[in-house]
Amino acid sequence: MEARKTKSKYYTNDQEKLTRYAKALSHPARVYVMDFLANNLDKSCYSGDMADELPIARSTLSEHLKELKKAGLIQGEINPPYIKYCINREKWDEAKQLLITFFER
Repeated sequence: MEARKTKSKYYTNDQEKLTRYAKALSHPARVYVMDFLANNLDKSCYSGDMADELPIARSTLSEHLKELKKAGLIQGEINPPYIKYCINREKWDEAKQLLITFFER
């Protein structure tokens, strides 16, 4: 039996990262969440606080938070029954740099 040739990777790591961050920011509610967290660095940012501000159901907000967390843009600290969210600065700075580099081409 002949060994299969492995296909070389077509996209760069930076392209894949940029895509992940862009997808996470592709909904206005997620942009709102990131803006909310960035503007409330000195406050406790619980999902309930954000839910009071957004005209969406808490379950919908939870799904948006999950997408942002999956992309690494936010992190949550669990204090049952609440989760306090904050921006993951390392990933946020990486996303910012990737976007700047992409748009400066």
